[in-house]
Amino acid sequence: MALAERWLLPDGVKEILPPKARQVEMLRRRLLDLYDNWGYEQVIPPLVEHLESLLTGVGKDLDINTYKLVDQESGQALGLRADITPQVARIDAHRMQKQGANRLCYCGSVVHTRADNMLASRNPLQLGAEIYGHAGIESDVEVISLMIETLLACGLDEELSLDLGHVDVYRGVVEIAELSADQQKKYHDLVLKKSLPDLTEFLATLSLSAEILAMLAVLPRLNGGIEVLERAKTALAQAPRAVIESIEYLCQLAELMQMRYPKVDLYFDLAELRGANYHTGVVFSAISPLFAQAVAKGGRYDDIGADFGRLRAATGFSTDLVTLSNISENIEQRAGVLAPAGDEASLLKAIAELRAQGVRVIQKLPTDNHELELGCDRRLEKQADNWVIIPRDHALNL
Repeated sequence: MALAERWLLPDGVKEILPPKARQVEMLRRRLLDLYDNWGYEQVIPPLVEHLESLLTGVGKDLDINTYKLVDQESGQALGLRADITPQVARIDAHRMQKQGANRLCYCGSVVHTRADNMLASRNPLQLGAEIYGHAGIESDVEVISLMIETLLACGLDEELSLDLGHVDVYRGVVEIAELSADQQKKYHDLVLKKSLPDLTEFLATLSLSAEILAMLAVLPRLNGGIEVLERAKTALAQAPRAVIESIEYLCQLAELMQMRYPKVDLYFDLAELRGANYHTGVVFSAISPLFAQAVAKGGRYDDIGADFGRLRAATGFSTDLVTLSNISENIEQRAGVLAPAGDEASLLKAIAELRAQGVRVIQKLPTDNHELELGCDRRLEKQADNWVIIPRDHALNL
């Protein structure tokens, strides 16, 4: 690497500088305090872990996005985490051994081999909360509510929408169709792309009953407002009972969420395939007009603990804290007090007292003449025998 390029970061890897770094940190504290108020205990998993552990269970989908390396101590394969959720599942299964519901939250860096999209960072700051050990709708309602409260705490209260789906709707329709592995893959890809003309052409090649073909055709079209759920009950009436139960579950969930957050718009997509390999029930995401992608997402993944030897129901959500900071209301930057250089006892005492009160005090270095760059709007000045704070223009005493 040329000398002139040594300061450059890899493509997609981002750093945060002042004053943005302070805003991110203040937002982190605010949200972790919010989670603590809801009874969620914070965990801090390591950045690096045994590769096999990181890629267990839901982590299998992360294989291509996980950096691999060899431990120089043991020779074993390690990985840099691409998602914190598998780590938290391991902690719940083996480190805490809690029998009832276990509420956990986290905030930490993850590293991706490739960005999710052209604008995304490869080193997001993942923030999330999860409930282990409870399989009812009540825990789904709680984590979705906490996700919404997270966005409200960031000032994202305008035109906020909640997208809801249920993976058992898609699975049930595909199950009754008894498609081959290749046909399932083709159908999955077309539904994922919402490529309806190509889907129609593909379905015409299948030797299935008219009822099943109709369900396969209508499934990717079942998206929109709450009226979609009633339409789905009719269109998928011949589907397995699990499909109808999933739609009823969404109806109940929608009623509960509307009661709690009447200003949040509800949108339903019954062919939602995000995380279909590991989600086991409802999936959800939050959408804000301030960002082109979902700002937070999650779902139920009741099988997550099985590969760790302790099957536990689980539901949760995650988001990128930096993204939230970028689109949230700005946290007011702290102006400081500029103190003169020197070791005079009374000066040092005055500085210490101000800092103990939470005042930001920057003591000038003897040879530093760049006062305007220090971000101070006041000055500490000695008048008679007292140190007082005055505006930078000396217009009045504070």
